[in-house]
Amino acid sequence: MMAVAEPELSATFAALADPTRRAILDRLAGGEATVAELAEPFSISQQAVSKHLKVLEQAGLISRGRARQARPCRLVPGRLDSAAGWIEHHRRLWAERYDRLDAHLAELRKQEQEQETS
Repeated sequence: MMAVAEPELSATFAALADPTRRAILDRLAGGEATVAELAEPFSISQQAVSKHLKVLEQAGLISRGRARQARPCRLVPGRLDSAAGWIEHHRRLWAERYDRLDAHLAELRKQEQEQETS
């Protein structure tokens, strides 16, 4: 697993904690968009969307370009890949622990059955 600096990982998960920011990332997965385009489906102001974009940008999840007056936003998948790797690493760790627990419990049941039949 690639090591991720703790502050970066914390910023990523903090940014992903908000449903509006997750929805923005879902939209950007389909391609770049302007603030106005991103604000369209929400019942919040463009200024509020801009604040969400700032959090996403600071977390390294999006980048903002300059195209004349517009500043199109685009997804930066690398940070999401890092977070997904961290999650997968811990999912495997816990799966292995549960497998060991299952094996231990099966061994205890086997020993218990052997004692009952002796």
